Amino acid sequence: MSDALPYRPKAGEIPTDPGVYRFRDADRRVLYVGKAKNLRARLSNYFAPLRTLHERTRRMVTTASSVEWTVVGNDVEALQLEYTWIKEFNPPFNVKYRDDKSYPYLAVTLADEAPRAIVTRRSGIPGARYFGPYPKVWAVNETLEILLKLFPIRTCKDSDYRRAMASGRPCFAGQIGRCFGPCSGTVSIEEHRENVDRFVSFMTNQDRRILAELEHQMLEASARLEFEAAARRRDQLQAATQFFEKSAVVLRDDVDVDVFGIEHDELAAAVQMFVVRGGRVRGVHTWTVDKELDVPLGELVDSVVQNAYGTDLRPAREVIVPELPEDADTVQAWLSRRADRSIRLKTARRGDKAALLATATQNAKQSLMLYKTRRSADFTTRSRALEDIQEALGMADAPLRIECYDVSHLSGTNIVASMVVFEDGLPRKDEYRRFTIAESTDDTDSIHQVLTRRLAYLASPHPSAADGDEARGSESEADAAEGGQGRRAKFAYRPNLLVVDGGRPQVEAAARALEESGVDGIYLCGIAKRLEEIWTPDADYPVILPRNSDALFLFQRVRDEAHRFAITHQRQRRKRDISSVLAEIPGLGPSRIKVLLRHFGSVKRLRAASVDEISGVDGFGPTLATVVHGHLRSGGASQAG
Repeated sequence: MSDALPYRPKAGEIPTDPGVYRFRDADRRVLYVGKAKNLRARLSNYFAPLRTLHERTRRMVTTASSVEWTVVGNDVEALQLEYTWIKEFNPPFNVKYRDDKSYPYLAVTLADEAPRAIVTRRSGIPGARYFGPYPKVWAVNETLEILLKLFPIRTCKDSDYRRAMASGRPCFAGQIGRCFGPCSGTVSIEEHRENVDRFVSFMTNQDRRILAELEHQMLEASARLEFEAAARRRDQLQAATQFFEKSAVVLRDDVDVDVFGIEHDELAAAVQMFVVRGGRVRGVHTWTVDKELDVPLGELVDSVVQNAYGTDLRPAREVIVPELPEDADTVQAWLSRRADRSIRLKTARRGDKAALLATATQNAKQSLMLYKTRRSADFTTRSRALEDIQEALGMADAPLRIECYDVSHLSGTNIVASMVVFEDGLPRKDEYRRFTIAESTDDTDSIHQVLTRRLAYLASPHPSAADGDEARGSESEADAAEGGQGRRAKFAYRPNLLVVDGGRPQVEAAARALEESGVDGIYLCGIAKRLEEIWTPDADYPVILPRNSDALFLFQRVRDEAHRFAITHQRQRRKRDISSVLAEIPGLGPSRIKVLLRHFGSVKRLRAASVDEISGVDGFGPTLATVVHGHLRSGGASQAG
C-alpha cells in the first residue's frame, strides 16, 4: 500500500488558524468531522505514513477522497461549528450516540396571567422557568404530584382555563380537585400568583427549613383547635418530607454539579450522568456510545459533553468528568456561552465529589455490561452477527459452533489455556475446557500445544487420556464428576470456527496444529485486541469489521470470555502453588525458593515457621526472613492473582 494519498494538500496550503475539517468520500459524503486549534498541525497527523497510523484511522483516510476545512475566529467557534456539522451530516467515523432523545422538564409558565406547572420536553417557552431535567416522564409527574399538595397551583390546559373563566364554571380538573387555579373559585389571580412564586422559590432553593415551618404551623393550628387547618399543614408536611426523601443527599445543600461516569472499551462506551441540584441527585441519565475510531478517554469526554449539553439540557455551574480533554478551556468556554453563565469543567481526585464520580463510573460499567448482554441475547442480532462472520471469513456456512482459545501465565510460570464454546452466538459454559501446559517457549508454542491436544479428539476416536486436560465447566464442577467417556463425547463436538486470542503469529501456530492434525473443514481466525483486527491464515492484511457491527461485537465477547476463563483458572492455580507466591517476593529467585522448600519439607511447615526459623536457612538473613514471613502471614498466598 502506497503511503501517498492522492488528495493530500500541500503543507503550505493548510492554514495554522483554528478551524473545523471534514473528510469526504468519492460521493461527497462526510466521513469525519474534527476541530483543531491549528489546522495544519492537526491534519498533518492524518497524512503521516500509513503504516504508523492506527488501523481505524488508516481505514478512514484511505476511504476518503478529499479533505476540506473552514477557518473560524477562535477555539470556541470551532467547537460550535464541529457540533453543528456532526448533527447535520452524522459522519460514520464520529462517535455515535444511541440515545438522542430530549429529557422531560418541569416548567412553570410565568408569562401567563395565571401561570401553570407543566411537564414538557419542549424548550424555549416564552417566560417559562424550567426545573430538571428528569430521567423519566413518570419521575417528573410523581414530583409534581407531591409538590401540588404543598403548593397548589394551576395545571389545566390554557384552552380549559379560558373556557372556565369565560363561563364561570371550573374546568374538569378544578371540579375534581386536581387544579387549584383561579377558575376553581378558591383563589384569586393575585393569590394564585403568590402560590406560584412560593413554588418557584422552593424549587430553586429547596430549603429544608420549610419542614420546621410547616410543623410549627400545624402545632399552632392544633393549639387553636383549628383542626382542618392543622390537617392541611399535616398533609403539606408529609408531602414536603416525601419530596426530600425522594432524592439522596450526596453533597452540601448549596452544591449544584453534573457528574459524568464513563466506562468504555474498543467498541463502545456507556455514560452515566448524575444531575445534582441542592446537594441531591435529581436525575440520572444513561446512554451508550458506539466508537468507530478508537478515541482516548479525553477525546470521548469532549464528545460526550457536547452531546449532553447540545440541546436543551442546562449545565450546572460545575461539571465533573473522569478526564479533562485537551481543549478543556475551549469546552468550558463553550458551555459557559450556552448556559449564559460561568461553568467550570474539572475532574475530582478526592473527597465527596470523587466518591460520587466513582459511583457514576461504577454504574456506567454496569450499564455497558448490560448493554452487551442484551445485545448478545437478541436472536435477530445474533443471527446477523453469524451471517456477517460467514461473509467476512468466506465460510461455506454460518459458524454455529465457535471455539475460542486463550493462554494465561505469570512470567512464564503456571501456564494454562482456556477453551470457551459459543453455539448460535450464546455461551455453552458446560462445554468450556481448561488446559494445563507443563512447558512452553512462548504463547505461540502454547497455542500450538493446546490445539494439537484438542484436535486429537477429532482426529482419533480414542485420544490419549494423558493429555493433561482439565475438563471442567466454568461455573460448576459437574463435568469433573462425569466419566471419561462422557467428557470425550462432548469434547468431540466439531466446531465450525476456531478463534485464537492474538494476531498473525498466534494464527500461524494454530494453522500449523490444524494442518498437522489432518482435520479438514474447520475455519480459523485470530482477533488482535489492540486494534480488534481479524487475522486469517496466510493473509497479508487483517479483516477489518465495522466498529459497530454485530459480528465484531460477537468476536469481542467470545475473546473476552476466553480471556476471563483463562485468567480465573490461572489465578486458582497460583493460589495453590506456593512457588508462585514466593516468586513474587523481592529478593527470592528460583535457587532460594528451592532451598527454602527443601529445608522445611512441606508448605504447611513453611507457613507455620517463625522469622527466626526462616532466618536459620542458608542464604536468609533477618531482613529477608521478615519479608518472607510477613508475605505468607499477610495473605499473600491467598491473594496471589
